[in-house]
Amino acid sequence: MVGSEDDPTVAEAQAAWQTFSAWMKEHHLQLNLAKTELFVFPETQTLQHDFTMQLGSLTTSPPSSFRNLGVIFDDQLTYKDHIAITTHSYMFALHNIRKIKPFLMEHAAQPLVQALVISRLDYCNALLAGLPSCAIKPLQMIQNAAARLVFSMPKRAHVTPLFISLHWLPVATCIKFKALMLAYRTATASAPSYESTSPPEA
Repeated sequence: MVGSEDDPTVAEAQAAWQTFSAWMKEHHLQLNLAKTELFVFPETQTLQHDFTMQLGSLTTSPPSSFRNLGVIFDDQLTYKDHIAITTHSYMFALHNIRKIKPFLMEHAAQPLVQALVISRLDYCNALLAGLPSCAIKPLQMIQNAAARLVFSMPKRAHVTPLFISLHWLPVATCIKFKALMLAYRTATASAPSYESTSPPEA
């Protein structure tokens, strides 16, 4: 179904598109229509947007999810697809490290795991703030497995002493820390200008 111009959602989307397109032209930028997607975040979980609209020469409709800077967003902001796909990627990385672990020097495993797994767990993790613990449980299981791999511990080994030795925070705590750090830096004007709560000076 093609959305009618009388549909408020379509009208708002068309207006936003025109504003964005004008901004691109003013800044001498070319929009790649082949990679342009329309995405709608409904006000309630039960509200569904089923329409198509014309963006320049592109006819598009809202997908169920989209990827931006490596993060997969869904219209309910549950990040289920993102967590599932990244968890699979982390497991694959740990599997490869585990295969070469017997050939690594004792002190080499930690920076390898840190670079290939833990740094990726920390990437954009503030977006996950507010999710229930059951949603981020797969990420915590990855971090647990990574700590046990570093110390060659069995699957059932308690991870808290390992985290203390590695100076790692649990996933949920890392997420809260990142969100609070961003809020603090914004409130104290120590964040980049695009995160400032104050309007830019003329």
